[in-house]
Amino acid sequence: MPGGPTGCYLVPPGIHKIKHVIIVMQENRSFDSYFGTYPGADGIPMKKGVPTVCVPDPGTKTCIAPFHDVYDVNGGGPHGEPDAVADVNKGKMNGFIASVQKASKTCTNTADPACAQKNTTSVPDVMGYHTAAEIPNYWTYASQFTLDDHMFEPVKSWSLPDHLAMVSGWSARCKNKKASSCKNDNAYNGAYDLGIFDKAVAQELAGGTTDVNLAWTDLTWLLFKHHVSWGYYVQTGDQPDCANDSALTCSPVAQSYQTPGIWNPLPLFTDVQADHQEKNIQPLDNFLTQAHNGTLPSVSWVTPADLNSEHPPESVHQGQAYVTSVINSVMEGPDWKSSAIFLAWDDWGGFYDHVKPPRVDQNGYGLRVPGITISPYAKKGHIDHTTLSSDAYLKFIEDDFLGGARLNPKTDGRPDPRPDVRENAKQLGNLANDFNFNQAPRPPVLLPTNPPSDSPSLPLWTIGAGPCYGCIVPPTPRLTGDSPNPA
Repeated sequence: MPGGPTGCYLVPPGIHKIKHVIIVMQENRSFDSYFGTYPGADGIPMKKGVPTVCVPDPGTKTCIAPFHDVYDVNGGGPHGEPDAVADVNKGKMNGFIASVQKASKTCTNTADPACAQKNTTSVPDVMGYHTAAEIPNYWTYASQFTLDDHMFEPVKSWSLPDHLAMVSGWSARCKNKKASSCKNDNAYNGAYDLGIFDKAVAQELAGGTTDVNLAWTDLTWLLFKHHVSWGYYVQTGDQPDCANDSALTCSPVAQSYQTPGIWNPLPLFTDVQADHQEKNIQPLDNFLTQAHNGTLPSVSWVTPADLNSEHPPESVHQGQAYVTSVINSVMEGPDWKSSAIFLAWDDWGGFYDHVKPPRVDQNGYGLRVPGITISPYAKKGHIDHTTLSSDAYLKFIEDDFLGGARLNPKTDGRPDPRPDVRENAKQLGNLANDFNFNQAPRPPVLLPTNPPSDSPSLPLWTIGAGPCYGCIVPPTPRLTGDSPNPA
């Protein structure tokens, strides 16, 4: 089967022991903000435990070093395409504080830590980093399985292009239902003005009348063509972010598996519509049930609602609890012995990272994000230093289930004008290196959803569910499968 850069590609030996690939995508954390002090990782440059790097603060005319942030709720910073460019600042990696100060001028919600810092440092928490004291489960997953310390966003942009790339390897806009009408769009600035991600679109889509088209080819086209099962699971609630990612506050938008959106783009892909595969887009409860029953599809994507997304200003503790619940559900089920769980965060969320992103093409890579590979065949305590992005997830799936076939306009039978085949980028590593397929399958590592934390207070309220994004409201306990909750 054709695949790889030369059209003749041998898939990694042993990869077919993986029968279920599960991508759990969280929100808006840089690698340094979560694993900057993880032993052996390419973390924050330090000497004798003291950071040797800093970022200029235009307001105080000082240079602010990274600091240990014990607070469970963080503000982060703006993270649209212009902010990615500004934060990287031609490789200097020093625009993070200036970006926050520029965005905060338009703040209307002082309860958001990005608008009014509430910690004792009195500096933007984009320079803060967490340790095992705040995110013990994530550090345990890293120590028990494989940590990817050079995982980058696929594009130097925000959530919408990232999630489009996650399922298709490209981000574009299309004038009509013809793939030839699609034009490269890495930024998607103004997506919030299109009116495409709302209830009206869901009704239009159901009636076949929507004029919004994502007409290029996504991975599900190849999966359907080769009879490979897949599911895209969406948690009911609000969308995890503003549609304008350079803004810090906005009104919430409802999210479910029935509403096309930034975190649920597949219903808008014309190939999904043509294949009549919309039924594969399901509520999170279905994933938990299938994990329990041992009936997971070959490929799964799992998407959180706002409360559990870790998207600032949401609770890190609650997001970790949600992720732990999802991973526990797989580990406790019959499919664990043949599963690979890829845990990642879609973009950097405005948080500091010291590594200059490598240039791959006109679109990326973007800033560095955490990535963890969890599997009975994952190498224990391994740190993968190779260059990766979510394109590597597509590559792994294609190698495992499609014999190395790619989303390639020349070979996939559905040509589109994408500028390149991202899975074949020379810089892109291979996630198969995170595995030892010769080892005996390892047992589950089940973790508590509510582990101890050194945070001075864990929220007894929830951020993000009120009349405006970022408002503080009393909690609404939801202990059903569709909303794992640490409370």
